[in-house]
Amino acid sequence: MHSYLKKGFNRLKLTDFHKKKSPILMKSSLNKKDEVNGTIVIELEKTDYQEKVDKSLNQFRQKANIPGFRQGKVPKSIIQKMYGKAVLVDEVNKIVTEELTGFIRDNKLKILGEPISDDSEEKRVDLDKDEILTFYFDVALTPEFDLQLDKNIELTYYQVKLEEDLLEKQMDAYKQNYGTYASIEGEAKDTDLIKGTLTEMDGEKEKENGLVIENAILMPSYVKEETVKNSFIGAKVGDQVVFNPKNAYDNNEAEVASLLQTTKEQVKDINADFRFDIKEVTRYQEAELNQELFDRVLGEGVASTEEAFRTKVSAELGNQFKPNADHLFIHEARDIIVDKMKDVQFPDEFLKRWLLESSDQKTSEQVEEDYPAILEDLKFQIAKQKIVEENGIKVEYEDIVTLATEVAKAQFAQYGMTNLPADVLQNYTKSMLEKEETIRNLHDRATEDKIISWLKENVTVIEKEVSSKDFNEIMHEHAHLHGEIADDHVDDHAAEDSSEKVETPTE
Repeated sequence: MHSYLKKGFNRLKLTDFHKKKSPILMKSSLNKKDEVNGTIVIELEKTDYQEKVDKSLNQFRQKANIPGFRQGKVPKSIIQKMYGKAVLVDEVNKIVTEELTGFIRDNKLKILGEPISDDSEEKRVDLDKDEILTFYFDVALTPEFDLQLDKNIELTYYQVKLEEDLLEKQMDAYKQNYGTYASIEGEAKDTDLIKGTLTEMDGEKEKENGLVIENAILMPSYVKEETVKNSFIGAKVGDQVVFNPKNAYDNNEAEVASLLQTTKEQVKDINADFRFDIKEVTRYQEAELNQELFDRVLGEGVASTEEAFRTKVSAELGNQFKPNADHLFIHEARDIIVDKMKDVQFPDEFLKRWLLESSDQKTSEQVEEDYPAILEDLKFQIAKQKIVEENGIKVEYEDIVTLATEVAKAQFAQYGMTNLPADVLQNYTKSMLEKEETIRNLHDRATEDKIISWLKENVTVIEKEVSSKDFNEIMHEHAHLHGEIADDHVDDHAAEDSSEKVETPTE
């Protein structure tokens, strides 16, 4: 916002209109140009600010360190000459800021954007000449309107039906995720883990003071050189395989360093053969669909049969579609609400001016181009606030905590982690709630969830059952039309990828 004093003075910053209090009584008024445009006029007399100015100058005098004068003994006239104008501007800024925020609060003004100071030449303040300092702030007032939302309005809510093959993929993923490696007596396959001792060789003998890795591990499928790979496939416990690690891994220093359990820098000078004495071969075995797996995935006793387990997992997968189903529902409601508000008057010119002045990047042409979409968003935000206020919808802190827990669960469940220990989930949720931005986002989402619930009770909801595949296509089309990023909570690859991906949920 531009300074409300002369050009070049400090900028007036407005923060929360509901927290500031104005301790000074002065003349302030609102002059309405029409129903959505007005000007707040603040008149400030010398008695309103002189005491604070004198106090600040006295503090400068006590601290000033000026050659030729003892600290605290600098003449007032010198302090006035050096700091008077700057202190006056600063104190007047503070007083007017407090008065402006207090006036908005006390008069319960619902404004859009922030007040903008009128910097026109005839309304600029002259601190040297004006006996009464008068400040003008243009404001945009939130329009009053009726919003009729009743059973005559029909909104679609998608119920997603999970395909059987997607459920089977999730079953396979759980069996894979919760499987274990077990020792075998037979010949090694390319995907087995082979464990043993690696010994650096000098010809056919062990190298004196050479490298010895007691707990070396490799998987034949990762070996790039076919001859070496085939030497391990079919090998058994007690066998020995001699090979050059650099040749085996095509001179990939990172992989060689991992095998030799050292650094990439240290393996640069190593180009010897090593003997691998095989001590153990382990093979990954998928988990069985039994009570142990049911308890590990869902929690102890949640499911006691395979049928119950499948039903619960199917429901959990279906829940992952709910955020997107809610998004389509509220977006359809948004379109209807915005259309109902098409004739509501808005302070368009003020808002364009405010958008231009509050952004250093946008040009007037860009603001003009973006304004229709911005106005639609603004209309919907105002409509949602109206629904909240008129229906007593409130979001308590407990609602935010509950939602944060659900968000964390959903994020982990997306990757097959459905049975997190209570303390892990609690600590993760607590860490989410330590960020103010996250709390604000969760509050907005919790508010929208309550609005969705209110809409479902007050309009006619047409439930439409669709397959997860069709639903994902609907979401992709919606995202494309509205310039959004598609968010497939469950798609054809979700179950397959769940064994490989573990991401930290973000909000």
